[in-house]
Amino acid sequence: MITLKIYNSEHSTQTIDITLITGFLFKHLEQYGDSEEDIAKAISYALGENNKPGGLIVTAADESTGELRGVCVVNKTGMTGYIPENILVYIATDKAVRGQGIGKKILQKVIESTDGDIALHCENENPAKHLYEKMGFTSKYIEMRLKK
Repeated sequence: MITLKIYNSEHSTQTIDITLITGFLFKHLEQYGDSEEDIAKAISYALGENNKPGGLIVTAADESTGELRGVCVVNKTGMTGYIPENILVYIATDKAVRGQGIGKKILQKVIESTDGDIALHCENENPAKHLYEKMGFTSKYIEMRLKK
């Protein structure tokens, strides 16, 4: 059984182990992830630190052991309409329990717990793309970046 928890700037009485969450995402995102430093920045943003708009973090833990099994980080964009209100920055499940519906439960909780639209970036070969499509995400644009 899995227990889901939500952390955000509005529920600041709950504590979250940023190092644990960062390490979990770094390990389980594998080739689709970023540096631990960048992951920590997204977590800090989601928690509304340094006057950032905030967002939320959803964790999934094994009810009997308390072991972390999945994490999602969503940042508010501060925009609406032309840019979705939220961006799903990271979502990962523990490699050992993939395919058991944990990612879907986390994503359902994110959708229920956010106001406004949600954007995400997903590489074409990422197996999670099928989950996103089943949950109603569509691909309207291609992303292009200018690296400076």
